[in-house]
Amino acid sequence: MFHIFDTDISQAELPELFNNPFYYCPHPLCEIAAREVRALLNGNVSWAADAAKGKMMGVLVVRDQSGRVGYVAGFSGLLAGCNRQPGFVPPVFDFLAPDGYFKSEEKRISAINAEMEGLKTSDGYVAAWNAVAAAEGAAVAELASRREEFAANKRRRAARREGGVLTPDEAALLVRESQFEKAELKRLARSLNAVVDEKKAALRVFEERLAALSAERKKRSSALQEWLFSQFKVLDARGEEKSLLDIFSEQRGCLPPAGTGECAAPKMLQYAYTNGLQPLAMAEFWVGASPCGEVRRDGCFYGSCMGKCYPVLTHMLQGLPVEASLLERGGDNVSDTKIIYEDGDIVVVEKPSGVLSVPGIVGGVSVQEWLRSTLKSNDVFVAHRLDMATSGLLVVAKSMEVFKKMQSMFAERRVEKRYAALLSGVLSVAAGVIELPLSPDYDNRPAQKVDYAGGKPARTLYKAVSAVCFKGMRCAFVSLVPVTGRTHQLRVHCAHASGLGLPIVGDVLYGGYSASRLMLHAEYLSFLHPVSGERVEFSSPFVVDVSCC
Repeated sequence: MFHIFDTDISQAELPELFNNPFYYCPHPLCEIAAREVRALLNGNVSWAADAAKGKMMGVLVVRDQSGRVGYVAGFSGLLAGCNRQPGFVPPVFDFLAPDGYFKSEEKRISAINAEMEGLKTSDGYVAAWNAVAAAEGAAVAELASRREEFAANKRRRAARREGGVLTPDEAALLVRESQFEKAELKRLARSLNAVVDEKKAALRVFEERLAALSAERKKRSSALQEWLFSQFKVLDARGEEKSLLDIFSEQRGCLPPAGTGECAAPKMLQYAYTNGLQPLAMAEFWVGASPCGEVRRDGCFYGSCMGKCYPVLTHMLQGLPVEASLLERGGDNVSDTKIIYEDGDIVVVEKPSGVLSVPGIVGGVSVQEWLRSTLKSNDVFVAHRLDMATSGLLVVAKSMEVFKKMQSMFAERRVEKRYAALLSGVLSVAAGVIELPLSPDYDNRPAQKVDYAGGKPARTLYKAVSAVCFKGMRCAFVSLVPVTGRTHQLRVHCAHASGLGLPIVGDVLYGGYSASRLMLHAEYLSFLHPVSGERVEFSSPFVVDVSCC
């Protein structure tokens, strides 16, 4: 399982800290290891065919007890139908062992499913269901016919009452007819319902058996899931062991989601700890087709999933010197913020990449806090937001009144905005419109996903500006105009396969080429001044060290 690099790494610098697995730039050694694992995959027909459907792979650069630097490799879930493959780390817990408790209990649950399916398709169940349906249909039709008949009689009686003077006997006869018909409807309904109930009683025998089987299946499935997570026991760097059941109970107060513990990252760390290997750096990368909704691009690196892996890796990394997430390392360069315009009502600044627009849980000093200190006033209100990683123009109000006006202008799309971006590849179509609805990816925050069922509409206009080379890679400079303003809209619209299919360079969340920052810049703003009403325009060129292709 321990692979020595085929590539010469003698000049490579080893990382000082283990990378944060959730938001990181891959270490060069991880990139080399990923290429070698990709070659290993391609050398096996069945592996390559399965991976082409879409698979998350992982590499963990390690040092063995003799000081040699190499790597181990892993895959999430199964590869070619198995959880064990030569050259890849084994599962944390092999619940697929043929004679193990999981497989035997799984057979029992499968037998329950088979019995339920057999009942639902049996001649007796189908006949009983059809008999109920026929009886109910006949009852509805008979009652409807009789009601129509009696309604006609009611109209006839009303016409007789209106047509002249009735004798007492004639009036009494009409009342008795009305009373009889009302009673007759009730008697008919009871009679028909009795027939339906008789048919339902025959069907109920089957349904009660199905309900009992369903309850047994649910009970067995829950117990098996809980048993499984109690068997998944993972180590941390100090040698302390905990089950997934205990980890999730302590951190989230719930059971782990299905599939927890089967991702590449915990498998690789567990193997390293149990075999005396020192973890140095880790990366996970996608191979094959992208799943619907999520942004997954072949060959790109991604952070570990938050829903399943965050609690597990939080435990497993205890005792390792781990660097902070890139999301937690902003704010140091807030002093690079530039004021490019100021009057008595608004301030327009150029925000650096890596700085929050407003105070947050992470990210250091925000632009709003810096401005309040610089202007020596608390009457500073950021009228819109830029992602921490995005640089460029930001409008700030000097009063709450102006702030509300500016917010309304942004909400009503009365502000013209344009962004410049460097993409991880070259556009096939020079200009167009991207319309992909977006919603939060709750299992992988702060990422967003394309959601056709429940997402909010999002629309972006794009236009190619030039083709350039960035660190030897062909890239495209593009102009982006967000018609709507959803979270991460430009980043997802660029990266998703149904959008441009080209992540923004430096976008470690959505698989962009590695760079020192996210290459997305708010370069232009235009709006009617909230007080004077005059049209104002601001521009900020995006300068990146590139060469022509």
